[in-house]
Amino acid sequence: MSYQLSILDQSPVFPGTTASHALQKTVHLAQKAEEWGYSRFWVSEHHHSDQVAGSSPEVLISYLLARTNTIRVGSGGVMLQHYSPYKVAENFHVLSTLAPGRVDLGIGKAPGGLPLSTKALQFGTVTNRHDFREKISLLRKIIENSVEDDHPLAGIQATPIPHEKPEIFLLGASVNSAELAASLGISFVFAKFINSDDRILRDAAIAYRQGFPNGKFIISLAVIAAPTHAEAEELVGNRKIVKVHLQSGRSVTLQSLEQAEVFGKQAGEPFEITEQEADIIIGTPALVKEKLDQLHRNYQVNEFILHTPIEKDEERIRSFQLLSPIYQAEEDIKQTPNKEYASKK
Repeated sequence: MSYQLSILDQSPVFPGTTASHALQKTVHLAQKAEEWGYSRFWVSEHHHSDQVAGSSPEVLISYLLARTNTIRVGSGGVMLQHYSPYKVAENFHVLSTLAPGRVDLGIGKAPGGLPLSTKALQFGTVTNRHDFREKISLLRKIIENSVEDDHPLAGIQATPIPHEKPEIFLLGASVNSAELAASLGISFVFAKFINSDDRILRDAAIAYRQGFPNGKFIISLAVIAAPTHAEAEELVGNRKIVKVHLQSGRSVTLQSLEQAEVFGKQAGEPFEITEQEADIIIGTPALVKEKLDQLHRNYQVNEFILHTPIEKDEERIRSFQLLSPIYQAEEDIKQTPNKEYASKK
């Protein structure tokens, strides 16, 4: 396989279950991901939600690192708009000191919740008007210990200083995000399960490669694999992508129409809600792999981070297993005798 495979887990709370159950399933999946040969296991940040349990990726990452041995664990991602870059650097330096060479720092631009949770996260803090570009640039400099001498924070260090720094990734779904990642010289993850516009994906890939030819271009996408195509279609159901478009020009992706309505009302400005079919790759493992191979060829993808939106525990775990590097390697071995026989004929 010429690209790596990783997992994004949002710790979903399925109907009739609890957040405790969801987090324990996340631990179990991380351990299985390590066993099955996945490169990374990332957890998300969502606030004030009864549908996902992962509100604090830093805390969850520390637990997952302690319950696994070799797989890289990281954030998909930390919503930097809410936090001090310095504190984020401290958190991930501690994690990297505890588990050298195993920590990823994925940074997101989205709020990760409704306007009320954003207000709560920033309540009582000093208002800071720095934009996202400034904040992520400062974060990178603090981690690399390269803050300029004329900067107001000149001489600052995020201790402890780990022997191996956390790897930084920018998560986004636009050409602007790709250009920003390239300008900072960091890895970029295009969230295709949020933005399914192939033209934007193409333009983002081109912009990133032009700005940072040797960087890691990663696509995070939704996939559902099953033993048969019919079962995969049944599992996907009638999933939609719901977006709120605010009059100010900002768009936010939500998990349901109900959440979108609440977001729009809390935003305090005119809004519009749109729905579209969810962009999910479905099918047998062979068919899904064929589609990943095609994306890899088209956009020179270094890695895919798989997100599997199934509200059934066993089928969700099985989907990751069927797509895993270990499973694919076993399937290749099974096919080898047939390939050799065919070549001799």
